[in-house]
Amino acid sequence: MTTLTKRRDFLSANQGKRAPMPGFVLLALDRRDADPAIRVGFTVTKKIGGAVVRNRLKRRLRALAREVLPERGLAGHDHVLIGRQDGVERDYALLRAELVKALGKLAR
Repeated sequence: MTTLTKRRDFLSANQGKRAPMPGFVLLALDRRDADPAIRVGFTVTKKIGGAVVRNRLKRRLRALAREVLPERGLAGHDHVLIGRQDGVERDYALLRAELVKALGKLAR
């Protein structure tokens, strides 16, 4: 699993499928190349809160991705997790269930 760092990768992921959930929005874009690697990116806007709150939410999203994406992620896709306000205080097990549900929705 590779992390997205370039702005153009985040912008192109916005053209793919999306699955909004209460704690985050999941974007997935099929790269249409021969590489089956899963790439993932994380973003949280300043509307969510200060740096401490945003970093806390990004840590939670990174932990979710490390746990769920290797087994359920879409091969050959870029995944972007966009944090929402509810994701900061939401129960971790509930966030995990939402990520599994969102991946299942996008796999269809």
